[in-house]
Amino acid sequence: MKMNFVEELRWRGMLHDIMPETEEYLLNNKTTGYIGFDPTADSLHIGSLVPIIILMHFQKAGHNPIALVGGATGMVGDPSGKSDERNLLDEETLNKNVAGVKGQLARYLDFDSSVENAAELVNNYDWMKEISLIDFVRDVGKHITVNYMMAKDSVKKRLGSDSQAGMSFTEFTYQLFQGYDFYHLYKEKNCVLQMGGSDQWGNITTGTELVRRKAQGKAYAITCKLITKADGSKFGKTAGGNVWLDANRTSPYKFYQYWLNSSDEDAEKYIKIFTFLDKESIETLIAQHKEAPHMRILQKKIGEKVTIMTHGEEAYENAIKASNILFGKSTADDLKTLDEQTFLDVFEGVPQAEIERSDIENGLDIVAAFSDTGFLKSNGEVRRALKENSISVNKEKVKDDFVVSTNDLIAGKFVLLQRGKKSYFLLKVV
Repeated sequence: MKMNFVEELRWRGMLHDIMPETEEYLLNNKTTGYIGFDPTADSLHIGSLVPIIILMHFQKAGHNPIALVGGATGMVGDPSGKSDERNLLDEETLNKNVAGVKGQLARYLDFDSSVENAAELVNNYDWMKEISLIDFVRDVGKHITVNYMMAKDSVKKRLGSDSQAGMSFTEFTYQLFQGYDFYHLYKEKNCVLQMGGSDQWGNITTGTELVRRKAQGKAYAITCKLITKADGSKFGKTAGGNVWLDANRTSPYKFYQYWLNSSDEDAEKYIKIFTFLDKESIETLIAQHKEAPHMRILQKKIGEKVTIMTHGEEAYENAIKASNILFGKSTADDLKTLDEQTFLDVFEGVPQAEIERSDIENGLDIVAAFSDTGFLKSNGEVRRALKENSISVNKEKVKDDFVVSTNDLIAGKFVLLQRGKKSYFLLKVV
């Protein structure tokens, strides 16, 4: 093998549980392994980057990765780590979600069939749809005892005295569905390894047990640590909600900002998990960061690597440009390169007023632009600010004879007004 896959996960702080003999087997055998992705939305969020990156490491190590999209298991709902019953999705929504997740996975893994260890994408609905309830109960259910299923943490938590929700039969059977996926891939693809988050250990080992009992085979399991934040808040969440991999849900600018705003403690952990930099490079970056933490060397490097990996070089460059608009020296030309969503993300929360397009087309006097819109209290205050040379339009200083025109529009509908360095106001053309 090209590298020790398990050791790679270990030094990066990603390894949680591993079944005995797994590391030795992977060192001596080119192996097919899989991770499942739950299509609860039409986009994955950054929590899914960890299993994606594990599959990327797996492929780099010379093994064959399978990414399974749970079209069937998505209809059931995984109870792992959940305190309440999940809402079930209708088939149309689920199909839309599956298509979205498939498209995203193709950005990270090499599915080129000409590659010796090309990744493969499968949907468990393709084989589960043909199985009747009677066949499933008879051929799968009889191999796994209720006692075995009840012993799983995901079940015990929901059936314990502290639980208010209980657990439906639907969610109780989930581990059998996931176990059957492993068995199916073992039989059809010679897949002997399943990987996932540490909360998946119970479901994964049900699969290895099914392979042992139903196929008299040997299967292996690895789980990675769930990402936590030093301050106790949930990884991948902001005040605005989830951080998604879809640029339409979370703009590349906001995506980059999430990593840039990581704490120093978290950044030391993230640089190992979310980048493919080698050990020596990471240790050098950590040392440089500790010498000058205010430079945010680690956060910037993580933001760069993950944003490029997810959205591409151009999106990363635009995110940097957008970041500099608030905190660095930028020009009207820089502002005009921003698309509407990124512009709104950068100036989120900035007060704004609507003006008629005809006002801009006819030319809007600078004093009126600042006072009539409510940014500054009076014409006199605007004139005083102009004398102080503290008035800017689209980040560029202007004089008292300046007229706002259509040439000043950003994304065809915004003008950025500014007094001093930090006081901003948006004019929105309607």
